[in-house]
Amino acid sequence: MRRTLKTLSVLLTYPSAELQAAVPEMQAALDADGVLTRGARDGVGRILHEIATGDLYDVQERYVLLFDRTRSLSLHLFEHVHGESRDRGQAMVDLVQLYETHGLALGTSELPDFIPLFLEFLSAIPEADARRTLADTVHILAALRQRLEKRDSAYAGVFAALEDLSAGKPDVETLDALLAGPDDDPNDLAALDAAWMDEEVKFGPGADSAACGTEGIASKIRAARRPAPGVVVPGPQRPVVTHTPSTRI
Repeated sequence: MRRTLKTLSVLLTYPSAELQAAVPEMQAALDADGVLTRGARDGVGRILHEIATGDLYDVQERYVLLFDRTRSLSLHLFEHVHGESRDRGQAMVDLVQLYETHGLALGTSELPDFIPLFLEFLSAIPEADARRTLADTVHILAALRQRLEKRDSAYAGVFAALEDLSAGKPDVETLDALLAGPDDDPNDLAALDAAWMDEEVKFGPGADSAACGTEGIASKIRAARRPAPGVVVPGPQRPVVTHTPSTRI
């Protein structure tokens, strides 16, 4: 599963000539792992084909329109449950501590909830832990998949594959709440400007309860990072999790 998570991580990064050249290696990694269902493998195959055969500038433009100019498709997990609220900062801290609990130090300037970075982290921990941690975000992944499917984007296959690997299924009520939010049109520049305006910062307990459902992702991450009784938390000498343009699987 490690190579599959690494491949999916790379596929969600900004397309480059190096990424196009690495498509055969990524296909081989998915085939060697063999952890995806046939349907999920076919879905990932679609985006691999688009990247490999498309004009690089067109592929890059589509990526920017989707993930950089569309807030509802943000590749930052906490954007979808916390927005710009104060709880987002605490959730970031909790996620970094989760990384450190597994003996991994963050070695990048990217925010810890950036999905490609999050997937690299999952690829470095035991498979059972990776599936459980992925399940904490499955409602976000499902919302992203559905929004991408609505746009007939091949990137939907990446999120379908992540759902396939997850140890859980999205809660219907929480997923519906996410999908009920605004879904930006990347070609509507006026609407995009309005969507990216600073939001009111909310204070006090439960400020984001409506966005996060009855059990927010921050609380799930806090629970996930607690060491089991008798387990010693690793010391300061840790391997480093980095997010780089490298396409080595």
